[in-house]
Amino acid sequence: MANTLLISPYHSGSHKSWAEGVQQHSSHQIEILSLPGRMWKWRMHGAAVTLAQRFLDGDYRPDLVLADDMLDLPTFIALTRSRLAKVPFAMYVHENQLLYPLAQDPNQGPMRRNWGVRERQYVLINWKSMLAADRIFFNSQFHLNGFYAELPAFLKHYPDFNEVETVEHLRLKSFMLPVGIDFKPAVEPPIPPEPACPTILWNQRWEFDKNPADFFATLHRFKQDGGRFKLIVCGESFGKTPEVFEKAEKEFEKELTHFGYANSTAYQQLLAQSDIVISTAHHEFFGISILEAIHAGAIPLLPNRLSYPELIPAEHHEAVLYRSADDLLAKLHHVAAQYLDLNQLRTALRKNAQAYGWEQLIGQYDQEFSLLTHIS
Repeated sequence: MANTLLISPYHSGSHKSWAEGVQQHSSHQIEILSLPGRMWKWRMHGAAVTLAQRFLDGDYRPDLVLADDMLDLPTFIALTRSRLAKVPFAMYVHENQLLYPLAQDPNQGPMRRNWGVRERQYVLINWKSMLAADRIFFNSQFHLNGFYAELPAFLKHYPDFNEVETVEHLRLKSFMLPVGIDFKPAVEPPIPPEPACPTILWNQRWEFDKNPADFFATLHRFKQDGGRFKLIVCGESFGKTPEVFEKAEKEFEKELTHFGYANSTAYQQLLAQSDIVISTAHHEFFGISILEAIHAGAIPLLPNRLSYPELIPAEHHEAVLYRSADDLLAKLHHVAAQYLDLNQLRTALRKNAQAYGWEQLIGQYDQEFSLLTHIS
């Protein structure tokens, strides 16, 4: 059993739930070294110094160090080499600063105030950290492939010694390792009033990259066509809430049963009430919230791109993955008309989602931890 030090510089949201999930479920001894999840840019620049000092001041004796993508790994290694010179390092990539989309609106998104300009310094931190790691894990194959497809062009931007040849080296030590999800026990849904109509769910961040405009535009068309539905809109907003949500709250006032943030208990109840979950995202590296909804029994309607084809068995792609706005609307009409009779599809998708639970995935993590402790 390996003693693993898991470093989480931005300990919030999916980074925090992942780190604590590994700690809770692994058969290895996991210690978490973290900082609060705020000021992400400063975390990428400064957290390595602070966490290195905390490590040196503590009594940590790891056989393996696992850091996430928010850590400047070369700096951490340099500052702790007196005690970690022979310890292997792995990196887990939840997201990367090369592919993360930029908003033109300076009030939107975690990279707001960039004014549509990518700050290359954060991509360089990701790249150099990957070079320093002995093994790299991406949360989806889409994420892995996309990063290495774009990295050569990024490096070629530099006029000399751009080290493009490192891309293949990095790819050879990179693997896909999905995020584990702590699925909660099923909540019994309330008995719907008669006549019944489906409840449609939005459970993603209230950010531009999740493309809420197309989601609400689809509901507008569906309603114009005579479609009847209830609507749950939950999720977190960072910075200024996109205006489209304010407009939607007024337009769908009669359909809404929930609008706004929901704590964990309320969220589980909302999942239980949901019959259809829709994503119109422009960007998705994995898709935790969609899997949570599927696991709770919602039929997904998802774009046939990003990470979503990985989350859905191939035999169900035609039923739930759409290729255009018109295709989404057609599939929504079909599912809404038959949602009470789709138990076979619902059961198959729910069973597939269970494969992403920590109980099912932790064996892969533990195997990787064991292999890594033998490469030093």
